[in-house]
Amino acid sequence: MNTAKPTYLEALAQRVLVYDGAMGTSIDTFTLTAEDYGGERTNGNRDYLVLTRPDVIEQIHASFMEAGADVLETNTFQSTRLRLEEWGLADQTHALNLAAARLARTVADRFEAQDGRPRYVAGSLGPTGKLPSSDDPALSDITFDELSEIFREQAVALIEGGVDVLLVETSVDILEVKAALDGIRRAKQETGSSVAVQAQIFLDLAGRMLLGTEIPAVIATLEAMPCDVIGLNCSTGPEHMRTAIQSLCAHSRKPISCIPNAGLPLEVEGETVYPMEPEPFARILGEFVREYGVAVVGGCCGSRPAHIRRLREVVGYDTLPKAREIEYIPSVSSGIKAMAIQQPGTLTMIGERVNTLGSRKVKKLLLNDDYDGVLEVAREQVDSGSHMLDVCVAMTERPDEGEQMTTLLKKLTMNVELPLVIDTTEADVLKAALETYPGRAVVNSVSLEGGRGDKFDRTMPLIARYGAATVAMTIDEEGMTHSAERKLTVAKRMAQLAWDEYGVPAEALIFDVLTFPITTGQEELRRAAVETLEGIRLVKQEIPGCFTTLGVSNLSFGVAPHARAALNSVFLKHAVDAGLDTAIINPAHVTPYAEIPAEQRELCEDLIFARREDALARFIAYFEQNAAASENDKTDPTAEMTVAQRLHWKIVHRKHEGVEADIDILMTDGLRLNGHDFADPTTADKDPETQASPRGIVAVEMLNNVLLPAMKEVGDLFSSAPVS
Repeated sequence: MNTAKPTYLEALAQRVLVYDGAMGTSIDTFTLTAEDYGGERTNGNRDYLVLTRPDVIEQIHASFMEAGADVLETNTFQSTRLRLEEWGLADQTHALNLAAARLARTVADRFEAQDGRPRYVAGSLGPTGKLPSSDDPALSDITFDELSEIFREQAVALIEGGVDVLLVETSVDILEVKAALDGIRRAKQETGSSVAVQAQIFLDLAGRMLLGTEIPAVIATLEAMPCDVIGLNCSTGPEHMRTAIQSLCAHSRKPISCIPNAGLPLEVEGETVYPMEPEPFARILGEFVREYGVAVVGGCCGSRPAHIRRLREVVGYDTLPKAREIEYIPSVSSGIKAMAIQQPGTLTMIGERVNTLGSRKVKKLLLNDDYDGVLEVAREQVDSGSHMLDVCVAMTERPDEGEQMTTLLKKLTMNVELPLVIDTTEADVLKAALETYPGRAVVNSVSLEGGRGDKFDRTMPLIARYGAATVAMTIDEEGMTHSAERKLTVAKRMAQLAWDEYGVPAEALIFDVLTFPITTGQEELRRAAVETLEGIRLVKQEIPGCFTTLGVSNLSFGVAPHARAALNSVFLKHAVDAGLDTAIINPAHVTPYAEIPAEQRELCEDLIFARREDALARFIAYFEQNAAASENDKTDPTAEMTVAQRLHWKIVHRKHEGVEADIDILMTDGLRLNGHDFADPTTADKDPETQASPRGIVAVEMLNNVLLPAMKEVGDLFSSAPVS
């Protein structure tokens, strides 16, 4: 092997790389017997052919090299221990992957020696068949660590066999992709290898992964993981990948790959057929290179040497992809959607109510294991305008914080599309939560309280390993920071340590410069708000790329709710002006600055900026004399609705309280309108013409006229929701 040649990533910076075509459908062109596959027990296991019929695999590799491919994929798509167990071949996991890598290496090196053009080998790591982020008990019954170990084992063998890049491909669950990349990271550490890493996902026709993950969420998640190239493969033909490819090229900082099928598969006389011919296949991929900047192209299922030959002709041998103008948006993500950490034109609000330390209601619900009740609170936070949700389950009354956290996270990730902020002080709970969470989470929080050996060095390795962002509180060995200068000093120290020792960039740090109550009358806290605002300005100026946050309600501790709401809202406006990006707050309690009466604004600002000695006294006196309406005085949006309209509204807004009662009322009213007593046993008598009972007739009418239209509206809202 020529060690002086460019590495895979160096070559990628110089020209477009062309991958080979389909291995599986190429194998199907050979007439192979059970004996060729090693016997009846392993008959049909294509990967096993690298040991039983390596000549067949070598011939396929050579056909794609002759067609002009730069990169050969190893025949190991289903060669994790988990998949090989299905064939009784688990004990040959290492040997099979090693042999496959060496075989592809031999062919690639032979062609490289003939003309001097560098050839590369990609070690293929396909999905295990598990869906760890789903709620299917049979498919999710595997841990992150187990998946990581499965991929580590395969990656080690492929590295030992001489691959240039490890290719995680055809992935359908983003959590499994994270586990695979973690396993590869460990394999590289174990072997001392600097092999490149490429991750490719599978999309449906709607442009989502199997469990609903959208492209912006893929970008947010994989940009934070140890991955050099990201892209798409398999799925559909290239014609259906255009929108996703445009998004990847526009917003990801990584080189982009696209290795599609030769069209959407069709069933013809019991056979799967890939109908796209080489010319349109190559033309569309050529457009992706020239118009969007795709750097890696090739063929997946159904693509023959003819497809790769025509693709090589279209792309050429020394073509650079179009230079991309990338608008990278630092984001976090759920298993479905991405959310920019900094919302354009507004504040990113982190809902604070799904928290046992801040909500007696949530604490009571979790003490009773009422996760559906907590889900309702989460949905209320979503409806109130939250962009993320802070989740804390810590309670002195229960010892099972880890179990409760993972149970609640699974419930929330399956039912709420917003990214979550994992709020815990326990490292073991945090690890379990991050291994459960499919997207890119925020960790709340890290600090230098107690020094390096305490929270910082327990938490930062987890943030780095799982690709999370984190709230970083400006606290160190000396305690909480009060002056703006101290806030900046501690923030800069944490940012430097995070990058130098853990490789965590500034864009993953959301600094909480701390705010303290200015409503207690303590002289030493009189200028606390001013110092906080200046601290925000300094941190944003001195630590490029970082973000800021605050627990805003700390400012107003001890005064009446309506006074707190006004003070918090006014302070929030000034904090945003100073550079605040996010706030942990209940969005329902925020009033737009312009809607706060001028007199209230002045009183609040006198207190915030410490403009008067009597600012606190005047503030308290005013709000004592001008009591605000209580929460109970809010108008019920269903007050003027009929029962049917009310039921429709509750379904659309996911409010389960009173739904069953409304259904009973509609059933009763419907029966009485038809001359039947709801409680009368004769209600069960069938209509002589339709043979349907009156109760059944009313139920069908209610289903058709109320329930189904409401459910359709929910579906329409979901499908038309804009990509964040």
